[in-house]
Amino acid sequence: MEELLAQTIARLYKIDVEVRFSRPDPKFGDYSTNIALKLAKELGRNSREIANDIIVDLQRSSMFSSVSVAGAGFINLEVSAITLLTILNSDWSKNYGENDDGRGRTVVVEYPSPNMAKPYSVGHLRPANQGWAARQLMKATGWNVITDNHLGDYGAPFGIWVVGFIKYSSDEKLKSDGVYELGRVYIKTKQALKDEELAGASSLASEVQSWLIKLEQGDDEAKKYSKRFNDISLAHIHDIMHRMKISTDYEYGEAFFAPRGKQAVQQLLDKGVAVQNDDNSVIVPLDDFGFNVPLLVQKSNGAALYATTDLATILFREENWQPDKVIYVVGGEQQFYFSQLFAMARKLGINTELTHLWFGVIDQINDDGVREKMSSRKGVVLMEDLLNKAEARAREIVLERNVSDEDIKKIALGAIKYSDFVADRRTNILFDWKTIFALTGHSGPYVQYAAVRVNKILNDSQDAEFDLAVNDYDYESEKAILLKIMEYPSIIRQAATDLEPHKVANYLYELARIMNKYYETTRVKAAEKSIMQARLGILKKVSHIFTHGLGLIGIEVPDAM
Repeated sequence: MEELLAQTIARLYKIDVEVRFSRPDPKFGDYSTNIALKLAKELGRNSREIANDIIVDLQRSSMFSSVSVAGAGFINLEVSAITLLTILNSDWSKNYGENDDGRGRTVVVEYPSPNMAKPYSVGHLRPANQGWAARQLMKATGWNVITDNHLGDYGAPFGIWVVGFIKYSSDEKLKSDGVYELGRVYIKTKQALKDEELAGASSLASEVQSWLIKLEQGDDEAKKYSKRFNDISLAHIHDIMHRMKISTDYEYGEAFFAPRGKQAVQQLLDKGVAVQNDDNSVIVPLDDFGFNVPLLVQKSNGAALYATTDLATILFREENWQPDKVIYVVGGEQQFYFSQLFAMARKLGINTELTHLWFGVIDQINDDGVREKMSSRKGVVLMEDLLNKAEARAREIVLERNVSDEDIKKIALGAIKYSDFVADRRTNILFDWKTIFALTGHSGPYVQYAAVRVNKILNDSQDAEFDLAVNDYDYESEKAILLKIMEYPSIIRQAATDLEPHKVANYLYELARIMNKYYETTRVKAAEKSIMQARLGILKKVSHIFTHGLGLIGIEVPDAM
């Protein structure tokens, strides 16, 4: 339809333009465009006159049942349901909604990147969800996708883990409680470091730093600690990721890049990009990129920082994967750091598109009724506990129904994940148990239930034939559904281009609402045979979109709810 309008404009005005339709309030029609207002400036004519010229030409086409002009020159169009279905059928495929925008290009998506030697916390729920969604959207738009779990297994935390283990733990405790023991001593050591700093001392901090330097220098004992903690942590991280139904192709942690970091710093110095200070520290001035503060890439004692290993990571990916784009899925509090890192990369001559996919924090309502960042006075809210509690909640809402344990897990995980996509990722989200499990609101279970309901109708009608070419049926009862289905490809394109998966979630919620209204007024299985066949054919398309769309945000459709 947009192409037809573009052809009309080319014929009338000898101008090639890209036309985009929007969906107006239904009282104005099915589609609308402001193209006449845009043409008015270029042609030096009144926009309403241009719009009238266009609709006179469009009225010759049988595609539109009605065309009209509103206001200063908005063109409103109505299309019959059978025409919509004809267009939809010509575009339909098993991969409906996907495109090849990224064909021939490679993107690296970095997520969820948890820290080692402490339990997987809710702090890494959003990078897991947003990262997986970014992966799915890039794949759906034709990109060659490489995913990397950039583990936090290096830097100051390593020293904290070793010192804490030596001072506050034992082999027996570690064997008994594994990563949870490491998490306990990490929190205790962090507090001890704060207390020491307040007291004006630094011996504990010096011990922490010394272990980091030992690891950098290849000290055998330090390497043993690193491997021991990493083995325990990775087993735990993989278990949580498995429960969250996410994975990555690679797991190159910071420790892998640390030795390469020193080489990268030397490369900066050799190219004159970095400056070595008198105390042996190395900085990268970024005044030419608008930063008054330089980026520190090496401490005075030669120790590496995040910027050191991140620079080495960029260079490694350039050499081995040659990506066209890299997406870092990291919280919004790191925006300034990543803007500096990307500026340093450009200064080094790296032209790969580096993108920080950032997001807000997870809030909760505390016992005093105040909204605050989700945390615990004892340390962290653990993902394992959150998943267990969600599964218990899911069991409550399907109580006395014939729902399998596997479906309960799908409902629980769907509720948690969908809550991450109800709003723009850049906003803080409120984690509220009642809201995320609501069956009548903007929630995962609400959308999942709509999908389950469609599938049940289809499964109960397995013996019936599906027909999308019933000549004596006008499909007007399904028009709202058809209009919504036809939006799906553009929703995926927008969500992938803007890295905003919430657009997919919002679309699916709107589709679920349309389907619920449809059932209130329209009979499917009880309709006469030919009409039933026609309606089942539409529902089969709806089922595809629910399954495909939820899959983009990492959610599965249960068999029953």
